[in-house]
Amino acid sequence: MRKLFPHPYLSVTLFVAWILLVNSAALGSALVALVLAAALPHVTAAYWPGRAHIRHPLALARYVALVLWDVLTANIHVARLILFTPADQLQSAWISVPVDLQSPEALALLAGTITLTPGTLTAEFSADSKTLLIHALHAPDPDAIRDDIKSRYEARLKRIFA
Repeated sequence: MRKLFPHPYLSVTLFVAWILLVNSAALGSALVALVLAAALPHVTAAYWPGRAHIRHPLALARYVALVLWDVLTANIHVARLILFTPADQLQSAWISVPVDLQSPEALALLAGTITLTPGTLTAEFSADSKTLLIHALHAPDPDAIRDDIKSRYEARLKRIFA
């Protein structure tokens, strides 16, 4: 089974994404999704230097649910800021967040999480991948945002990835 699906998480993601994209769970759509889920990991194998070691897949599912919730609530918060806060009262800020993650997958997931959440944007990693530069639309207390990122996202990603 591992030969057919060398990256099972990618295969499952591809299968589900295809079904959602075509908006049909018909037999034909499922077969195309299965072919894609089996073929694409083999086609992209040269670009996979190693395998992500996920210690707790259930914790990853909880992390995804948390991020989806945060995206939803941040959309509402940013909409309120844009609609009801005068532009001269917004306190945009650049925030440096020291990062303790080692896994490239965890670092990418952290950067993606921050960028997906409205109101924040990952601008750059330092050359040694130990600091993340973030732009926040409204940051009256940049230290609180930094601490929130470290405790809410980074701590969970440390537990998920080996």
